[in-house]
Amino acid sequence: MKRTLFTATAMMTMIAAQPALAGEAKRSTFGAMPDGRPVAAVTLSNGKGVSATIIALGASIQAVTMPDRNGKVEDVQIGYDRIDGYLTKPEFFGATVGRVANRIAKGRFTLDGKSYSTPVNNGPNSLHGGTKGFDKVLWEVTDVKSGPTASVTMRYVSPDGDMGYPGELTTYATYSLDEANHLTIEYRATTDKPTVVNLSNHAYWNLAGVGSPRGAMGHVVTIPADRYTPTDATSIPTGGHKSVAGTVFDFRQPHVVGDRVRDASDPQIEYGRGYDHNWVIGDRVTPDQHLMARVVEPVSGRGFELWSNQPGLQFYSGNFFDGTIKGKKDQILRMGDAIVMEPQLFPDAPNQKDFPSVRLAPGQTYRNVMTYRLFVES
Repeated sequence: MKRTLFTATAMMTMIAAQPALAGEAKRSTFGAMPDGRPVAAVTLSNGKGVSATIIALGASIQAVTMPDRNGKVEDVQIGYDRIDGYLTKPEFFGATVGRVANRIAKGRFTLDGKSYSTPVNNGPNSLHGGTKGFDKVLWEVTDVKSGPTASVTMRYVSPDGDMGYPGELTTYATYSLDEANHLTIEYRATTDKPTVVNLSNHAYWNLAGVGSPRGAMGHVVTIPADRYTPTDATSIPTGGHKSVAGTVFDFRQPHVVGDRVRDASDPQIEYGRGYDHNWVIGDRVTPDQHLMARVVEPVSGRGFELWSNQPGLQFYSGNFFDGTIKGKKDQILRMGDAIVMEPQLFPDAPNQKDFPSVRLAPGQTYRNVMTYRLFVES
């Protein structure tokens, strides 16, 4: 039998030729809950200088770091440096929102002929699951993986009657980061009796970097939607779709957010004090992902494409930051300092028969998968 002898140099060449498993998932603790329970944190990182830190309170994105065109790495997620802010002044920063994301008119809905109510916490309406939605509970870390795709999975079991919603709902949130700089969030949920479910993530992006005086109003946004769902003065959809053509809601071609966000000639902008609306990307949940939005911060070159399997995109332009919140780096947050892009089903869907259904039955699996394809323009 012929043997091949390897020199040390040849061996090192072979090792170098093999792809490195650069992805790492590192566990830590991000403070504690008021009752003393530790809040787990997992930081996902890759070999491209990108990282994402996920905390178990609200299964939330606490930080995302990425380089600009000159290689300078900054955190691009608005939030808090310490657990105290998330506990004392929660603003859905990076959080998983549900059991039903967005608004339910007057906190009431009917399912299979039975009426239900959930706490009102946004004017006359219920927002993001009520007064104690999924963003305010401690999730359990069930799996952490390093490798080419680093990931963390968290679970929350919402009991029957939680915030007025029927059925015990078991939800898994998986965050993953790969070497292509794709940050993916996948939500899956099952129930033991018919219920309503609409989960999303409420990440606040400032691609200029946390603390940047540029804020997010210079971000250039593209949304491939020819319709949106207009609302009443309390941000509840009026029931129909409206063409974006000729309006400030037309982002089919790239537009700077700040160019039209204060155009009060459109009453829709006046209602929301800016953009806080649902764009109609499709009419149903799809098996595969499709493009929801593209966002670029032209000075740094940082950007992302957002892909999801959901039919709706809620675009919020940070209209209600009023200088009373102090975020990371002791930055006082003001109107327009960040934007939010939430792939989801439509607002008030439990009460809107012509909207895609949010009903989930036993034996079915709810799934919302979204991917931020991070990039840097040269």
